[in-house]
Amino acid sequence: MMEKLVEVSDQVVCIDFVLGTKCRATVRLRSLIATAPIAFKIQTSSPQKFLVNPPSGLIPPLSQSTFQIILRPQPQIPSDFPRSPSDRFLIRTTRAGSAVDANAITSWTHDVKLKVAFVGPFLLRHAVNNGDCDAVRSMVKFQRTILTELSTREAESVHRVATRLDNSVEMVGLLLEAGLKVESTTRSLELEEVEESRWAEKGWSELHVAVAFDRTEEVSRLIKMGRYETLDCKDRDGRTALYLAASKGFERCVKMLAGAGANVDAKRNDGWTALYRAAAKGDRRMVKVLIDLGADPSIAADNRNPSSAVDVARDEGHKEIVEILERGEEVLNAARRGDLIHLEFLLERDASVDFRDQYGLTAIHMAAIKGHKDVVMLLVEFGCDLECTEAEGQTPLHMAAMGGSKDTVEVLINRGANVNAKCNRGATPLQVAETMGHEIITQFLLLHQPTTTS
Repeated sequence: MMEKLVEVSDQVVCIDFVLGTKCRATVRLRSLIATAPIAFKIQTSSPQKFLVNPPSGLIPPLSQSTFQIILRPQPQIPSDFPRSPSDRFLIRTTRAGSAVDANAITSWTHDVKLKVAFVGPFLLRHAVNNGDCDAVRSMVKFQRTILTELSTREAESVHRVATRLDNSVEMVGLLLEAGLKVESTTRSLELEEVEESRWAEKGWSELHVAVAFDRTEEVSRLIKMGRYETLDCKDRDGRTALYLAASKGFERCVKMLAGAGANVDAKRNDGWTALYRAAAKGDRRMVKVLIDLGADPSIAADNRNPSSAVDVARDEGHKEIVEILERGEEVLNAARRGDLIHLEFLLERDASVDFRDQYGLTAIHMAAIKGHKDVVMLLVEFGCDLECTEAEGQTPLHMAAMGGSKDTVEVLINRGANVNAKCNRGATPLQVAETMGHEIITQFLLLHQPTTTS
């Protein structure tokens, strides 16, 4: 197997196409070699259509370089889009050694192939005008933000065209599900009825529909109605409202549902959790949100697909997400060891304090039971929840009482921990200390029992 010399920013070059206009896309190359510069040369299967600038160059060790792919003005719309089967690029690379000019190199040792996709609002409107749902669906796959980045006027225009198509139900549903935002006043009563029929076919509840359009006020209203049995109800694909919100990147809806008690780790029919999907799709922000809400990255999809969120992120090459997920484990391990310096290093780089292991234990639980009072104080400074509970309902104060560190118990109480918090079995930290025979902690907790007035 040939040694991999460079890493490319994306295996598919997405070109924002506009008819009769020069279009550009930038590709980033990163050297994976520390001992020598890497020479590269770009070749294209369609030299009559594309220019490359620069067509060759040198990348210093472990550094980055970029080149532009320039599409000459085209007189007609691509016959096949978004993926263009006839347009490809080949990046040839080799260790440069003492060479100073890539053009002088005659022997290349490694090739990287790039595919081409034509995307952008121009082609989106063309696909919608033609009622081509497959093309729209593919464009959203290659350019996930294409619909959310449309201006209000553009979004209304696309929506208006879609409502007049013969296949308006399918097209409008596709656009709205993919993130097209339009004012509800622009929808006709007839279209609303058609859409309601579509949602029924999907098995969506009222909550699913509210989430699908990021209607946070309506989501809040449904939650306040107290119909908690519907929070985790699933559609025909097994998706809960929280899963749907996460898949669309609607952070506020996700947080509202999780705060109301929705299951963050609920699986759809194929075993995917919301975190697994976010990791697979490379949605860094949603991964961070879900981890902060206590999502478990170790859950496997199912017996046929035993990979976890960390595994799928690693397989898809989403390095930042792998780092987020693995840093959560690092935080737990640093807290367990009492490694204050490394823990502070992680937290200052946005590692989550809310990451949990398979037993629901967070970093502050670990530090509390081990008696690492300085670690506990650091975690509190970084916003750790003093009343967070693990699988058996025990708070950090329960763990500190169990571990026998009076100093840690004192830190937690001074920071506002609830002295009378009860775990699932109904035990308070005082009862835990008594059971464990920690007399000093027992006396300390007795002194800090809230006083009652007659």
